[in-house]
Amino acid sequence: MKQFTGSQRIATVLGSIQVHVSGSGETAMVCWPSLLMTSQMWQAQAAQFGDRYCMVLVDPPGHGGSAPLRRSFTLDECALCLSQILDALQMPDCVLLGNSWGGMMGGVFAARYPQRLRAAVLMNCTASPVGWMQKLEFLALTAIIRRCAQVPGFVIGRAVKAFAGETTERSKPEVIARIRATVAAANPRSVHWAIRSVVPHRQDQRARMAQIQCPVLVLAGAEDRTFPVAETRAMAEAIPGSRFSVLAGVGHLAALEAPAEVNAEIERFLHAS
Repeated sequence: MKQFTGSQRIATVLGSIQVHVSGSGETAMVCWPSLLMTSQMWQAQAAQFGDRYCMVLVDPPGHGGSAPLRRSFTLDECALCLSQILDALQMPDCVLLGNSWGGMMGGVFAARYPQRLRAAVLMNCTASPVGWMQKLEFLALTAIIRRCAQVPGFVIGRAVKAFAGETTERSKPEVIARIRATVAAANPRSVHWAIRSVVPHRQDQRARMAQIQCPVLVLAGAEDRTFPVAETRAMAEAIPGSRFSVLAGVGHLAALEAPAEVNAEIERFLHAS
């Protein structure tokens, strides 16, 4: 494995992707966030696991320091993108932490590249297809976002409502402030492609989850307004031998909202795997 720390851009099928590498371990732990979020949502995990893993925090396609998107994509292309990142870093395999988009991509990556994944923690995600009402709603929403020079205020407010659980809204103003700032800083003409690809164009992946061979932990937030617990549980049930846990008082961004609880779940899972 290449010994590199710091930030760099890596050429992939989905453009130039910025990754932030830290830690001292030989095994890679790759972290891929939700739509509208960046690698910064994984700071608590980098601090917790950096003494045992080489932490690779990804700014996903079209977000953060990665190149803007100019087209839609599939989850298979996202999985290929991650494989190309591992190739560039000379990492044969990894442990994957994925939230929402990252969790959906992680399930596809596990099925497509079984030899490259030691274990996966998939948070606040789904393998189910999008419903018609949500599909029409997000097609209209992204059509508006695409025409804006900056993310509109109503979209920022909507994102906070979708991402943060009631407990976080009530008692964690610093998390709310971070979500607002990260969404506001997004490139609307770029992220509209990502939102369209992951939400209204999302396909049913449940049958594919049966191909996964590595240990998998699926985490759901009890207060997740984006993917209800039952939807995330259905994904876990489609993955052979997976473990499933529900986090009380947590919404859609578990690793950001409740880092101590999430880190403890990851520690127990990796110790037992």
